[in-house]
This record gives sequence, structure tokens and C-alpha cells, in this order.
Amino acid sequence: MAGMMEGVDQRTKLVGENRFELLLFGLGGSQKYGINVFKVQEVIQCPPLTSVPKAHRIVRGIASMRGRTITIMDLAMAIGKRPIENIQDQYVIVTEYNRTTQGFLVGSVDRIINMNWKDILPPPKAVGKNNYMTAVTKIDDKLVEIIDVEKVLSEMIGMVIEVNQEQTVSAEEAKELKLLVADDSMVARKQVKATLDKIGLACDLAKNGSEALQMLKTAVADGKPISETYDLLISDIEMPEMDGYTLTTEIRADERLRSLPIMLHTSLSGTFNSNMVKKVGADKFVAKFDAMELSKEVHSMLKEYGLIKDDTQTIEK
Repeated sequence: MAGMMEGVDQRTKLVGENRFELLLFGLGGSQKYGINVFKVQEVIQCPPLTSVPKAHRIVRGIASMRGRTITIMDLAMAIGKRPIENIQDQYVIVTEYNRTTQGFLVGSVDRIINMNWKDILPPPKAVGKNNYMTAVTKIDDKLVEIIDVEKVLSEMIGMVIEVNQEQTVSAEEAKELKLLVADDSMVARKQVKATLDKIGLACDLAKNGSEALQMLKTAVADGKPISETYDLLISDIEMPEMDGYTLTTEIRADERLRSLPIMLHTSLSGTFNSNMVKKVGADKFVAKFDAMELSKEVHSMLKEYGLIKDDTQTIEK
């Protein structure tokens, strides 16, 4: 298993080319699931677990690994399936999401496969809103589900939206402003929208980079400057059809759109992503999810671009 994870650093070079690598795994049945390798720290045989009294139902225990304590969650239970049995014979995928490290107990680990985001599609509408899929794809003519891990974590931890009142935009300024938010996770979209609501800002929502780009192009189709429709784009990086890096590159290549301020807001953290933000021409990178920090950075960008004033006076747009 260690060999499977070798060279992950080299694999991150795929980012920015609308490509990534998917780690395939199972949860006890024939259905295959996937997770972006970039979020995976390692894959290990399930270590001895210590039970946690009054823990959330999906928490199978905690494990001590390399001097740190990690919560191990049963991913099958998290998405409404039967608990994984004989856990000592199963695997744990250690990941970093939303600034925290956690382990997901899975039934089997298959392989890593190189993918293009164009081949990753939104979940079928027929599955409804209560599913745990953030995207789907086909590999070897079989459907692979990509789990909305942010939804799993949100259900376990809860969604708390707190902002500093100093970041609130005045009503007079706010009525002149609108943001566009692109994220494939329904939970993440709700989190960002709730944060923006708290500081008085309106937004439109897009489910992926392709949809966001189409919305932007429609906004300028009749010759109006993009600033008459949108003042700031907040985009996830990992999204089906078109990732956030590619979306940013497309925007910067279009003279009608290139002036749009862009914030990349993602659970993919680290120096590599900060460097990619500069490479593709985004203005800022903010790691998910901290409502206080997000509201602060949004407020800061609006001031930086002269869209709001420090003294909260009415602005001219």
C-alpha cells in the first residue's frame, strides 16, 4: 500500500491542467468510490482503535499515529450503509480536509487512476438532494461515486457560521454588490452563502467551474462590463467538468472577464496551492472552512478593489 502512495508530490503537477488522480476504494460491496489523491496523506492497514464514549455514531475510535491522535470514521456508515466489519482487516485512508486530519475506514483500496476533470460529472438529478455524491465518473465501464466528504464532516461536526461584525458591509454598499460562488459540494455552497448573508452580501451559486464560466460569459454577452453583474468570484478548486484553476485561467484569458477579482476557496491546502494561485492569476487563496476568516478575506478584497470604503461611506460603482 505504501508503494501506491509513492510519488504523490509529483502527481500534484497535474493540478492546473484540469487533471488529477483518483484513489479508488470500496465500502464492503461491489460499488466503487473515489477520492482525490491530493487530499490523501497515506493509506494504512487499520491500526488498533480506542473507543470514544459518546462519540458520533460514525466514529469507530481514535488511533495514535506518528505522535498525533486521529479520529477514525466509518465512511460506509456515514453515507447510510452498513458498518464495515472486521475492521482490523480493513484499511484507513488518512486525509486532510478543511484544515483537519482524519481517517476514513474503508473496506478495500483498489488503485490510483489518472483522470481529467472533464470526465467527472455532477450526480444525476434523479438521485435527489439527500445523496452523498459530489460527482460521478465511469472507469472500466463501471460507475464510480465521488463522496461529498464535506457533507459527511458537516453532519458530524455541525455547521457553525460566526463572523466578526466589523466585516459586515453597510446596506448602502451591499445593494451595489453581487458575488458568484462556484463549488460542487452543496454543503460548501450553503456554508459560503450563509457567511456572505451574515455580512450582508448577495451571491449567485454555480455547481462547477464550467457552469460558473458560462454564467460569467452570459453576463458580458451584450457588451456590459463584468463589474455590472459580478464584483468577486469565490471558487472551489476541485470541481467536475472544470476545476477552479482552469476556470481562473479561462477568465484571465478573456479580456471581457479578466478584471474580475478571484478568490480560490478550497479544502486543498498547502504551499503548492498558494503557488498555483499565483500561476493561474487568482488574487487570493483561502483554505476551507472558517467563516470568520472567509468573511475577513472577502471584506479585505472588496476594500482592496475599492468596492467598499474603510469608513463605510456609500461607494460609486
